[in-house]
Amino acid sequence: MYFCTFDLNGSPQLGMAQNSKLEALVDLTEIWPEAFAPSNVGELIASGDAGLAIAAKLHKSASKWIDVHDLQWLAPIPKPHKNIFCVGRNYREHIIEGNIAQGREPNLFPEFIELFTKAPTAVIGHGATIPLHAGLTAMLDYEAELAIVIGKGGVNITEDMANDAIFGYTILNDVTGREVQRRHGQWFKGKSLDGSCPIGPWVAHKSAIADPHQLAIRLKVNGELRQNGNTSTMIFSIPRIITELSAGLTLEPGDIIATGTPSGVGYAMKPPRPLKVGDIISIEIEGLGKLENTVGN
Repeated sequence: MYFCTFDLNGSPQLGMAQNSKLEALVDLTEIWPEAFAPSNVGELIASGDAGLAIAAKLHKSASKWIDVHDLQWLAPIPKPHKNIFCVGRNYREHIIEGNIAQGREPNLFPEFIELFTKAPTAVIGHGATIPLHAGLTAMLDYEAELAIVIGKGGVNITEDMANDAIFGYTILNDVTGREVQRRHGQWFKGKSLDGSCPIGPWVAHKSAIADPHQLAIRLKVNGELRQNGNTSTMIFSIPRIITELSAGLTLEPGDIIATGTPSGVGYAMKPPRPLKVGDIISIEIEGLGKLENTVGN
């Protein structure tokens, strides 16, 4: 099951597709049988297993379909109720390229998971414009990431129970103002500029992804392949991330966790290659579709 949120005449609607071809969907909001109809993926998650069962039943009996190419996409959870949790430096080759770019020992790897957050106001959807923020940064950069969407959630979640806490998976672009990231010591400001967190277009329910640790992940800028990795090379696994993050900290339905990016980011290239106005950034993760955004002024 694949879920999305799209705009219909100024109102958010919850959509559902059944398989990874993702060519057509059902407008669940329009046909929801109860008084309260979920209008986005976050509201569906909040409805629990009962809501998921209704969605599956409605999709099976649907007679009206919408072509996805006609959609105005929104982020699956357009206004997250909390910051986006993010894991930094979680792919070996990305850590090495970053260490080299910053004059550090190449094989210096983190002993513990590095965590930061992105503000909810940074979130935009598939097809939306990423602001260049030229007055703040001359090194706007991209990072293709697999993101976890929390379902049941909880606190002090053990690794063997981590899958029970998950609703599904989506694509996230951790757009970053590199100078701002470094200027303030902590990463929050440089990672939270408006429009710097494209997410979507779909959230794949966990039942649709056989193994989230075996997914090809690729990013292109104007058709040029920049990042080409696989989630199998993450240093810290998804259960480990959930366990460490939830230790003494409650994860709630609809929380989003970005799991890190492979090598190939712009600032580590020689010479560095920042994003510029008109650049089209496309991210594909196996089984999750394609997230595409253009850089604007």
